[in-house]
Amino acid sequence: MCRSIKRLRQPAGIDPTQDEIEQAARQFVRKISGIQHPSSRTEDAFQKAIEDITVVAEQLLHDLPPLKRPRP
Repeated sequence: MCRSIKRLRQPAGIDPTQDEIEQAARQFVRKISGIQHPSSRTEDAFQKAIEDITVVAEQLLHDLPPLKRPRP
C-alpha cells in the first residue's frame, strides 16, 4: 500500500495540495494501523492520526528546500 503514496516534494513552484498531503497521511495511517475502514470504535483515533500526520507533513515540506530539477 505505501508504494502508492506518491512523492510530494517537487521542484520550486509545484506545491502539493492540501488534499494530496491528507491522502498520503490517510494511506500511511491505514498501513501502520492495519485498518482500512475504521469502525465507530477506531474512527476518532484514526482521524486524529491523519490530522496530526498531515500537519507534520506540511511542516516538513515547508522546511525542506525544493528539488532543483524534476524527477525523471
